[in-house]
Amino acid sequence: MNSVSYKYISGPKYHLRAGIHPYDGKQLGKDVKIRECMPGRELAYPLGGHIGMPAEPVVSNGDRVNVGNLIARGTGTLSINIHASVSGVVKEITPRLTASGSVYDSIIVENDGCYKSIAYAKKKRHYMHMKKSEIRNAIKDAGIAGMGGAGFPTHVKLTPENDSRIRFVIVNGAECEPYLTSDYRIMMEWPEKIVDGLLIMLSLFDNAEGIIAIEDNKNEAIILLNEVIKRKMHSLADIYKGRIRITSLKTKYPQGAERSLVYSLTGKKLNRDMLPAEAGCIIDNVGTVAAVYDAVCFGKPCIERVITVSGDGICHPGNYLVKTGTYYDEIISAAGGLKDKCSKIICGGPMMGRALYDIRVPVTKFSSGIVCFMEDDISQQEESACIRCGRCISVCQMGLAPLMINDMANECCECGCCTYVCPAKRRLTQSIAALKTSRKCERR
Repeated sequence: MNSVSYKYISGPKYHLRAGIHPYDGKQLGKDVKIRECMPGRELAYPLGGHIGMPAEPVVSNGDRVNVGNLIARGTGTLSINIHASVSGVVKEITPRLTASGSVYDSIIVENDGCYKSIAYAKKKRHYMHMKKSEIRNAIKDAGIAGMGGAGFPTHVKLTPENDSRIRFVIVNGAECEPYLTSDYRIMMEWPEKIVDGLLIMLSLFDNAEGIIAIEDNKNEAIILLNEVIKRKMHSLADIYKGRIRITSLKTKYPQGAERSLVYSLTGKKLNRDMLPAEAGCIIDNVGTVAAVYDAVCFGKPCIERVITVSGDGICHPGNYLVKTGTYYDEIISAAGGLKDKCSKIICGGPMMGRALYDIRVPVTKFSSGIVCFMEDDISQQEESACIRCGRCISVCQMGLAPLMINDMANECCECGCCTYVCPAKRRLTQSIAALKTSRKCERR
């Protein structure tokens, strides 16, 4: 195992070759502490939307549920459990629109406002006294899926074919998407959860080193987490000492993308057919790691997450702890509502998010933010013919030529860099995404 400095901080071995530096807008929310946003009278829990098969309901119309009750069970390898985040009564199971634009069968719960909860662990469980199978089962039971946006079931990610081949367990704290600051606030307010969550994940891989990867524009978070790591190292068993550090990454979009992160930390390149585990890496978002801590140590299911509400079109930008199933319009109201003439609302960040045409859609485990803009700059720009300038190729982290869309579409990670720099204002990322979707439909 590589030795680390006393301060447990290192720099990346490799630097992201391409990428861009868009205006990040993070000053709107980065210093606003997490506030709780209470849901309204009704909540909706989509059974699909994550990677894998939709979950199957285990409740029926009229059933009473409490906070933490299992309401849908994951089916198949890649599915996840879904739990109630409020107490109340199941009104119906019916198709509902989601932020992705897809419609999924959803469990509708009428909130009674009491928030009566099931009993979690009576006392804190210590992961060092748990078997690996018990840890993985606790994560699976909690229904944790990647909170960075992909929605990949965490228990599957933490169960690779060969544990001994995993060399790095990486906490992704880069948060390179403009305007989003929820991960930063989690690092600033829950640093102990992140470090303990990483140690829990490290306990599953005997040969791995733990890395918390953070962009260097988040120096306060780097300092704070470094202090927590130093304090933890004094009390941990020898098996964990020297196995965890922070890597300060250069600030550049899309530094937080899985392929970019793997390259920056290991020098290994991933293609469309490879998972990070094939490069010896397990990668999870900071919110996911905090949820792992809650699930393993306290038996708490994944029923809430932190969401950024930002942009020049919202009255009070900030970061909100939101219960899954809460509708977007209620979160926007909690942030002071939209400013007059707000013209565009995006689910996620402005680079990879989706524009919403209806804000009466529910929060899921992998909802990351709501960004509101006074002007829709994109719709005001007219596309013109390609001038063959090559800027799209120079900023692509995969080295793709977007003009060769038919041959290279599946390798695209849809980061949006090519669209951002195109002087002809061509919707390159959107065109590639549409082609990938049509190919999936053809295969079905």
